[in-house]
Amino acid sequence: MNVARQPEELATARRAVAIGTFDGVHLGHRRVLEAARAAHLRPTVVTFDPHPRAILGNRVELLTTTQRRLELFEELGVEDVLLLRFDAALAALAAEAFAASVLGAIGAEVVTAGDGFRFGHRRSGDLDLLERLGFDVRRVPLVESVSSSHVRQLLAAGDVERAARLLGRPAEVEGTVVLGDQRGGTLGFPTANVAVPADLLVPAHGIYAGEALGHRAAISIGTNPHYGGSERRVEAHLLDFGGDLYEERLVIGLWERLRDEAAFGSEAELVAAIEDDVRRSRAARRPV
Repeated sequence: MNVARQPEELATARRAVAIGTFDGVHLGHRRVLEAARAAHLRPTVVTFDPHPRAILGNRVELLTTTQRRLELFEELGVEDVLLLRFDAALAALAAEAFAASVLGAIGAEVVTAGDGFRFGHRRSGDLDLLERLGFDVRRVPLVESVSSSHVRQLLAAGDVERAARLLGRPAEVEGTVVLGDQRGGTLGFPTANVAVPADLLVPAHGIYAGEALGHRAAISIGTNPHYGGSERRVEAHLLDFGGDLYEERLVIGLWERLRDEAAFGSEAELVAAIEDDVRRSRAARRPV
């Protein structure tokens, strides 16, 4: 998949362009992408980084990093992505100017988007405007109850199974493996301690079953109250894995919330609880 940062970096082609922010690449987003692929032109995505709402002064807890979004696009058959830097200059661009300098410039003939898509200065442009400008607009109805906001609410409550049904895949958390307290190794359950980007949503504290790098995993999200911790940690024990992940990027899929985090009466009780977490992680089923 080719990723461009400027319109002129894309070769001339007849394109079907899916446009949007696509945070999470959930089922609604997938329908927009499928509509572009169904047009039988070169399937292309126009999207933005950082999230437009963040530049406009709102805090946004992202469901996916930009890198993960791009990976998901490629898995769904997108051939080209125009990843536009969303900044004050782009936010100030008139809707007609955006349509000409971005969509027209890359050869868009078909444009697919969610029914409520808006663009341009003060969100003045809509799909009706694109039709008047001569684009073949394919409106994609919103999928009932499926939105990035709804997924965020479910993950904030720890409901990774319902979130997976909206995403069409397991919910994920990702980051870079860093040195932790290294207690897990002494207990017989070495963990990868993951530093998550500050703008990425981390689900509710608790113990989860999931996977990473093709291995089932028992995942702890929280402050490690048994040892009196106060800083949030994301730690994954990969089952039947013996490699060194330090400084590697790790994408962790979350399948099932097993329990709340807890302080135990003894280290033996803690080990017994972890053993049960591992057993249940081996038995867990991928939600979708």
